[in-house]
Amino acid sequence: MNILDKIVIDKRKEVDLRKSLIPVSQLEQSVLFDRQTNSLSQNLSTSQSGIIAEHKRRSPSKSVINQDLNVQDVASGYEEAGVCGMSVLTDGKYFGGALDDLLLVRASCALPLLRKEFVIDPYQIIEAKAYGADVILLIAAILSRAEIKQFSELANSLNLDVLLEVHNEAELHKSIMPSLDMLGVNNRNLKTFEVSLETSKALSEQIPNDFVKVSESGISSIDAIKELQPYGYKGFLIGENFMKTDNPGQSATEFIKNLES
Repeated sequence: MNILDKIVIDKRKEVDLRKSLIPVSQLEQSVLFDRQTNSLSQNLSTSQSGIIAEHKRRSPSKSVINQDLNVQDVASGYEEAGVCGMSVLTDGKYFGGALDDLLLVRASCALPLLRKEFVIDPYQIIEAKAYGADVILLIAAILSRAEIKQFSELANSLNLDVLLEVHNEAELHKSIMPSLDMLGVNNRNLKTFEVSLETSKALSEQIPNDFVKVSESGISSIDAIKELQPYGYKGFLIGENFMKTDNPGQSATEFIKNLES
């Protein structure tokens, strides 16, 4: 069993518990449920840098990255740096995140926010909207085509952007449908945790141009972005590179300045 299988088993238990505590009707009454969302895909398609900066305390592959920072400071730092959007990990057990992080970030900045989560139930999409997200992540490796369709159409109806993540050609082919906004290629092999930009390059030609292309994992240098831009990538998800520093906002500012110079 790989790490993703373990996460999904735990996630099902967690979501069942949350559904029993907070009904959908209560989520729909949230103050944030009716707010106008910001489109990350539109931001990326007109941006020079395309940076989606992440808040990430730890991960299964790297254990602790940074537990000491205040999530609001990270959010306002990223916004000041001029990133296109922010990814907020809300998984507690494996990544040290929380849904409350999303609320705190939403109160601290106006950036498009991606709820980075292992979505296995429509409930989590309604939850994302109620907690101030603008974008949801769907992971093709853990969902059937029918689920991808159901979940992405629900997100569309709530005015949430959808970023679908794939790791290989088979996942890409089962996933392509009009209800997606962005297609993300994760350069990390989930079985070995090895990272290779070749994954993004190899899949780029098979992603139709109707979708904004995003490359995820292992992007820690300006060279990596410049290497991927000719393949049509407009979005670059960067987490550990900024989060392992004392001031992620400052790191993102310098990174973007150097990238655009």
